[in-house]
Amino acid sequence: MNLQITAPAAAPGTPRKLPRWLAPALDVATPVLGGLAFLLCWEIFVRAFEVSRFILPAPSAIFAKLVAEFPVLLKALLFTATITVSAFIAAVVSGIAVGVLITQHRLTEKLVWPYAVALQVTPMVAIAPLVVIWVGLDRVWLGLMVLAWIVAFFPMLSNTVVGMKSADHGLRNVFQLYRASRWQRFRHLQLPAALPYILAGARISSGLAVIGAVVAEFVAGSGAATGLAWVIVESGTMLDVARMFAALLMLSLFGLSIWFVMGHVQRLLLSRWHESEVSQEG
Repeated sequence: MNLQITAPAAAPGTPRKLPRWLAPALDVATPVLGGLAFLLCWEIFVRAFEVSRFILPAPSAIFAKLVAEFPVLLKALLFTATITVSAFIAAVVSGIAVGVLITQHRLTEKLVWPYAVALQVTPMVAIAPLVVIWVGLDRVWLGLMVLAWIVAFFPMLSNTVVGMKSADHGLRNVFQLYRASRWQRFRHLQLPAALPYILAGARISSGLAVIGAVVAEFVAGSGAATGLAWVIVESGTMLDVARMFAALLMLSLFGLSIWFVMGHVQRLLLSRWHESEVSQEG
């Protein structure tokens, strides 16, 4: 007697699965088409109701301004990008280093943690003038980098601490049983457990570094800073709203690029072993 096992037929009305190669294209096409539809509605609204260009310029006017002012905007973007990337790297290195130190020494945690929290909750507006005075008006870029670092530092620190403390207690007992050294526990247990948290913190800090650099340039209040934030302030003074939107567009694209780069790094490092990135079959 031969038994044949056949797959159950799909229920009527069940949507068919898309080909695997089509999924990435849809992931890109969906937000792009949504954005184009939004811009089209915006253009129609501005033209239909004859909205003043001093209040809300049309997307076509913003694009024309972006093309006309591209060299100036690109130079400003490079300044902001330099501050952002420098502050982000400093936040990652210092956040991981201090976080590891805190988790290895209980006394260090008691000494450092309250001051780290105090630094995080202190408004940037309150300390920006002090930082600019301390570094000097001839080195405003350094003050902006310090302020952006302050904003991006705490997520790296807190995520590193939480990750280092999240190592499985059963595995800790095994390492203790086999008399593993502190370095071996750190290298083979705590660091792998903390890596997803560290990468998540880095992704958050990358966005906060952009925000910190821009806000720092706003509150520093110095024309010596020539980033995109200063372009926005200058354009607002001249009522050049289209130029403001062009600077905001470049700033948004820069922030998105950093976010996607960090997301790619996260997938690259975790896709082979961590549940958050391992693809699910079926």
